[in-house]
Amino acid sequence: MGVRTWIEGWPVYRQIIGNDPLGRGPAAKSSRSAELVARTETADSMVRSVCPYCGVGCGQRVYVSDGKVSQIEGDPDSPISRGRLCPKGAASKNLVTSELRQQKVRYRRPYGTEWEDLDLDTAMDMIADRVIAARAETWEDVDNEGHPLRRTLGIASLGGATLDNEENYLIKKLFTAMGALQIENQARI
Repeated sequence: MGVRTWIEGWPVYRQIIGNDPLGRGPAAKSSRSAELVARTETADSMVRSVCPYCGVGCGQRVYVSDGKVSQIEGDPDSPISRGRLCPKGAASKNLVTSELRQQKVRYRRPYGTEWEDLDLDTAMDMIADRVIAARAETWEDVDNEGHPLRRTLGIASLGGATLDNEENYLIKKLFTAMGALQIENQARI
């Protein structure tokens, strides 16, 4: 590379001789940066979603390439966040794509020291059996004076802020229908 080529490629030189004295436009662009393309432009599709971390409900645009999430950005059309995300929301791609994410149901037996993998149907059956047994064992139909209670104190729910409003609403309805009274959410604690 000759000296002249090097000087013409130097951003300060382009800044001095061009129409960009502050170096914020064409003077700052290199040939390599001109070739770069955003991951969002090469995505196969874009899906609108809601950030899973808290109850605010910031809008997200999820870009998919080859059947996998390639980028997650704030949705400028969202009336709540207007395209902005907090640091956790901006990093939510890792929630979906991290190699450290558990992909299997893990179970450790009582007094066990090792985790074992279970299939989802077995795990769901185990949970349902335990919920039904706890409800049956602790069901209170009436109090000592005969007033109707129709409740159980053997089941409780602590929801998390990673669930969205709709999921928390459905969980509240489910636990209320089962007769549970202790229903709380991390976002309120």
